[in-house]
Order: sequence, then C-alpha cells, then structure tokens
Amino acid sequence: MRRHPRTDLMAGLTVAVVALPLALGFGVSSGLGAASGLATAVVAGALAALFGGSAVQVSGASGAMTVILMPIMSAHGATGVFTVGLLAGLLLLGLALAGAGRHVSMVPAPVVAGFTVGMACVIALQQLPHALGVPAYDSDKVAVIAWHAVAGFLATPHWWALGTTLAVAVALLAGAALRPAVPFSLVAVAAVTIVAELAGLPLARIGALPAGLPAPSLGFLDLAALPSLLAPAVAVAALAALESLLSATVADGMTGRTRHDPDRELFGQGVANLVAPMFGGMPGTGATVRTAVNVRSGARSRLAALAHALILGALVCTAAGLVARIPLAALAGVLLATAVRMIEVGAVRAMVRSTRADAVVLVLTAVATLTLDTVWAVILGLVVAGALALRVIAGNVRFDQEPLRHDLQPQHTVEEHALLAEHIVTYRLEGPLFFAAAHRFLLEVSAVTGVSVVVLRMSRVTTIDASGALVLGDAVARLEQRGIAVYVSGIPDGHHRPLEALGVIGRLHQASRVFATTDVAIAAARERLHTTGIVPRLAG
Repeated sequence: MRRHPRTDLMAGLTVAVVALPLALGFGVSSGLGAASGLATAVVAGALAALFGGSAVQVSGASGAMTVILMPIMSAHGATGVFTVGLLAGLLLLGLALAGAGRHVSMVPAPVVAGFTVGMACVIALQQLPHALGVPAYDSDKVAVIAWHAVAGFLATPHWWALGTTLAVAVALLAGAALRPAVPFSLVAVAAVTIVAELAGLPLARIGALPAGLPAPSLGFLDLAALPSLLAPAVAVAALAALESLLSATVADGMTGRTRHDPDRELFGQGVANLVAPMFGGMPGTGATVRTAVNVRSGARSRLAALAHALILGALVCTAAGLVARIPLAALAGVLLATAVRMIEVGAVRAMVRSTRADAVVLVLTAVATLTLDTVWAVILGLVVAGALALRVIAGNVRFDQEPLRHDLQPQHTVEEHALLAEHIVTYRLEGPLFFAAAHRFLLEVSAVTGVSVVVLRMSRVTTIDASGALVLGDAVARLEQRGIAVYVSGIPDGHHRPLEALGVIGRLHQASRVFATTDVAIAAARERLHTTGIVPRLAG
C-alpha cells in the first residue's frame, strides 16, 4: 500500500465519485433507503478492502443483490434484511474456513469471459436513461429500461445530456490510450460539473445526500424469524460469494499482474457482511463495475479500495453539497467508457474462434447475464460447459478389441492358437467409465457375438462411478445369459470399491474370474475351454 500511494488515492477518489450514486441508487432499489446503500459502500467497502483476497477489488451494494433483497424486505422488513445480511456473513466465513473459494478457479475461461461481456452490456444499458436525460423506467430488466429510455429520448430529445455523456466517454477512452497514468475520469467529471454550473445547463444532478451513518447496533436482529430467514441467507451468501469471486477473477484478467486469494476474499466478504448490518447497511458483494473503474483508474493495491470507502464517508460529511451538483450524465459517460474497456476484444475473439463449444458457452453466459441475473447466468454457463466437456470426455472413452497375442502362451501350437482365437476375445477399456460414456459401452459390449469367452482388460480405466459400475454389471449379465463367460483383469487400485459396493464384481470373484493380469486371465479362459471340450487339447 506504500508503493504507489498517489496513484491508489487518485483511483480511490475516482471510484468514490462513481460509487456514490450507485450506492444511493441500490439502497433505494432494495427498499432500505439511500442511507443503507451508503453504509454498505463505506463499512463493507473498507472491511472487504482490508480483509479480502484481491488487491484491487471494490465492494459494496450491487444490482443483483437488490433483486434478492426486495422480496425479503417486502416479507420481513428492514430487520429481516439486516438479519439475513448477518447470517450471510457467517455463512461466508464458514465457506472461507472450509476452503470453498479455491473451487471457483475451476470456472471455465469462456464462462468468465461471457460473464464479463454480459456485465459490460448491463452496465452500458443501465446508463442510457442518464445518458439520454430521461427518467429511468421502473424495471429490473436492463433491456426494458434501455428501450423506454430510447423511446423517451425520441419523444423529447435532451441533447445536452447526450453530449455530456459522449464527451466524458470519449475523453476517458482517448485519454486512457494516450496517457494511462492520468485520472481522466476525475478530470472529465470535474470539468463537466464546472461547465454545467457556470452555463446553467439543464442536466439532472445527483441530488441531496443523507448526512452521516447511524451508530452501530445489534437491535435489528429478528431472532423469531431466523428459521424462515435461513433460506434467503443462503441465497444472499451464494450471490455474494459468486459475484465477488468472479469480479476478482475479472479484475485479475484486466490487470494482468494480480492474482486474488479466493478463500481470503470469501473471508473478507464475510467480515464485511457481518458488520455492515450493524450500521444499517444492506448485504454487499465485490462489485464488477466499481472494481473495473478502480483497475482502469490505475489502482495498484488495496489502498485504492480502502480510500474509496473513506472518501465516500468524508464526502458525505464535508462536501455533500458539491457532490450533489455532479451531473448524472457525466457519471453515465464514466460507466460507458468503463464498460467498453472491460471487454478484452482480442481475448474474446480468440476464445470464440478456438472451439465451437467455447463459443457457445461464452455467448450463452453473456446473453444470460444480460437477460437473467448473475447467479443464474453463471450456473447456466457452468452446466452447459460441463455438459459439453462430458460429451468430449465420453467420446474419448475407448473400447477396443485386441488380437490374442502369440507370446501370451508360447506353448501353444499354431493350430491351437487359431482355435483359441476363435473363442476368446479380449477388449481393452481406456478412460473413465462413468455415466456419460456408460450407455455407449453397454451397446458395444452387448454386440459381441460368436465367442465363448470375453476378457475385459481394465488396467487403463481412469475412473468408475456408480453408473459405470452398474452398466458393467449389466453387460456381464447380458453376456452370461447368452452363454459367454466374462473374465476381468487389471482392475486398478481404488476401483474395486464401487464395483463391490454395487455387487458387480462379487459374483465374478466367487467364480474365480477376476485376475491381476491379462496373461493369467487368458490362461484361465484357455483351461475353461479345454475342460468344457469347446477347444480340444492338442499336442504341442
């Protein structure tokens, strides 16, 4: 935090200016009021910056969180929301201590890229009412808000608002390309505010701000409603964890130099959500919008996020009147430029061109983020990515027939070997024998005809799940019903348990048809054929 204090403080100031209207707006949207959103930005923002696992993450209230909180507010009131926030904080601490954060690193890159593209589109569409100078339509769907904003602008154009937004956005994009170290967002917002005030431009302003934060208290706890609040608390904790970790991952990609600690990030979010309700704050998360502004403003350490929270508190206490005069159109320009810069066009283009599956996952996640919400979008992306990956893995499972080798039993004559080859067939199983590949395995093994013994070589099977074990047992039963004896060889250590637990291998063990090596299995099969007279013994 001492390495680049000037850069971090300027980034924190820029984020604070952008975060202020967002915090107030999200507080109002949740039903708790503007003061609650501000308390979240200050308290949760500071604590998450200190205890979190990302050096550049900025935390606070989020639009996705307000969607979950509105029905809680309607059913239980403010005390219910605060109680849910505290419970969610405890759950996040538990997830952190259990090491659950590290599993988010398993989220495929196309899902993260799609989430980033979708969030950039959401940010851009959310700014259209302010950019076009029209009132925001009351809806939780950004596409609906954007449509009504365009319709309102066409009916009554507000060119000063549009010009202000475009001027700020162009200044930021051009300035970032020419002089990345200069905080053009802050300069542009300040310049536009001064010009608007001197010229008396008809632009909507941020407006009056609440004065200060309430004293900390635990009087909000609604102990009688705890049983009914557990499920909402789980939903809030899941959203906070998912959105925070994905936001931190996006920040890592934007900086190219930082790597967050996912478990520590969950811990920081847990502490933040545990304490924020005591000051009247709503549950918060790592915020992609503010984090992106922080990164693009040059933040290098957690000092920027901490400064953002402290500056917000100081602005409300000392400069509320000045901040209230900032045009909303200027903030819209900052966020539009941020949305454009969030998308790494080269990386997205390369991912879309890599494989069809990656392109499908990326586009689907982006569209779902835009039309649904963050949690469902990521879940949908993970499900589709998992299904496509399973399809590829299942397609790589091999079930190959192998010739009976002459060197297995060198005492055989050529004639005897030919007779054995007519009645014994060996199959090598390679890869995972699991639910996605089980059906194909059953079809292939059931098609075996014209032989007396099948030897299944399993030394290269990487894993067996319950579905694979049951299908293996079904295949063995089908072959034996047709009079074909089944021998198994080379079951890897660790794969006996599912086979034995489901009763698949027990009967073969009792019949002495399970062997450590294929050579011994074929020797046993040969002896069976001689004993039953299917293959006569020939002199060597």
